Amino acid sequence: QVQLVESGGGLVQAGASLRLSCAASGGTISEYTMGWFRQAPGKEREFVSTINWSGSSTYYADFVKGRFTISRDNAKNMVYLQMNSLKPEDTAVYYCAVRVPVTGDFGSWGRGTQVTVSS
Repeated sequence: QVQLVESGGGLVQAGASLRLSCAASGGTISEYTMGWFRQAPGKEREFVSTINWSGSSTYYADFVKGRFTISRDNAKNMVYLQMNSLKPEDTAVYYCAVRVPVTGDFGSWGRGTQVTVSS
């Protein structure tokens, strides 16, 4: 069972940038699609971005297109989310997860990392 640990969150002002990291242990993620999700207070968890196993294909929610970039380093068992031009509405706990091939669902959720953007 892969364990995921997110880091890199923090408190920033609107317009700033952050780079989130997702470290995997207990197994390799190199063969799996990985995703970033977020959950704001009082809201349901929502999809942010995915990246396929090789990094050749990425997908973004409309509200982050052009601002966020997902990437991965399979040699390091890491996934990243570069977040630029942050907005107060980006405030949330950010989670990474691995897509289970059989079901297509995402799992192995970490504890998340808090991102707070002040106006």
